[in-house]
Amino acid sequence: MASHSDTPALLVLEDGRAFRGVSFGATGETFGEAVFATGMSGYQETLTDPSYRRQVVVATAPHIGNTGWNDEDDESSRIWVAGYVVRDVSRVRSNWRSNRSLDEVLRAQDVVGIAEIDTRALTRHLRERGAMRVGISTTDLDADALLERVREQPPMAGANLVSDVTVDEPVVWEAQGEKRFTVAAVDLGIKSMTPEQMSRRGIEVHVLPASSTLADITALGADGVFFSNGPGDPAAADEAVALLTDVLDADLPYFGICFGNQIFGRALGFGTYKLKYGHRGINQPVMDLRTGRVEITSQNHGFAVDAPAGVGTPTRWGEAWVSHVCLNDDVVEGLELRDASGRVRGFSVQYHPEAAAGPHDSAYLFDRFLAVMADHRADDQETN
Repeated sequence: MASHSDTPALLVLEDGRAFRGVSFGATGETFGEAVFATGMSGYQETLTDPSYRRQVVVATAPHIGNTGWNDEDDESSRIWVAGYVVRDVSRVRSNWRSNRSLDEVLRAQDVVGIAEIDTRALTRHLRERGAMRVGISTTDLDADALLERVREQPPMAGANLVSDVTVDEPVVWEAQGEKRFTVAAVDLGIKSMTPEQMSRRGIEVHVLPASSTLADITALGADGVFFSNGPGDPAAADEAVALLTDVLDADLPYFGICFGNQIFGRALGFGTYKLKYGHRGINQPVMDLRTGRVEITSQNHGFAVDAPAGVGTPTRWGEAWVSHVCLNDDVVEGLELRDASGRVRGFSVQYHPEAAAGPHDSAYLFDRFLAVMADHRADDQETN
């Protein structure tokens, strides 16, 4: 079905490729990095994921908006994408929880979108050429003029965006049922389902600003530390690496996801690099190298850790191993740190075990974090 709008819109990529369509959401002009996401559902969770800060998301599913928008599924307080690109916008919304349309929400939050373009051709272009800067405009339909402004935009490589998305003050999620542990969750762009998953397991979660220090964490009496997903280039996030180094020096159990995996990799001495077009979708196959088990995972990342699989890498805290790999392209999908006794001191994954829109194959990782903290507590009790 076609969009309601008859306002023309223009999309121009930094290599000069242009697509003409119609406006949906807010009118105006926006710029960012063009990336494509392959999920056929869960667009509300995608748009409110802080990891998409400064990115223009192309939906590969052809029909978007059919379930509208509700008040329960937001992953943060706002939409974070810089723009949204779809083939067809649904004329109607049909879901018992929906109370407004996708178009209404985009307009209310001033998010520029474009519809009725060939998203298949655009996606193939990004796969062949890689993620790149892009502009969408309803005010300037001159492709050459818009291209000039696109090329003036800063690239994603080298961008430190953590301060844009982190909380200003600590936020506490109370444990549901009997409290078992206290966790300091460093907010690099956290999604609300992450502390919710921990809360359900009896964890009191303190979501902390990215500028927090080890003293802030230890003042909580934290049993473990979590680093969240987030936007930008991990190579530029030196403050987060320094904090995690202090956490590992303090022998606090660690769990990280997505950006938290990349920061863990850097703290362990590995490098990171930008992927050609990244992994963004809810059907990514990942193998656990320890068990041979394959999980279908939700992912959203444009950078990856450069670490060798199959061999241990010595660090000052123990031996680091690649624990998971992507079966599509062998990208590192997880890391594990063990001390000389074989005790797990920290682990991380590149994907999203908290994915609210699914799949839920990896939700057990939150239970694994519980087990790591329990082992650590038992060791401390024996020592004392």
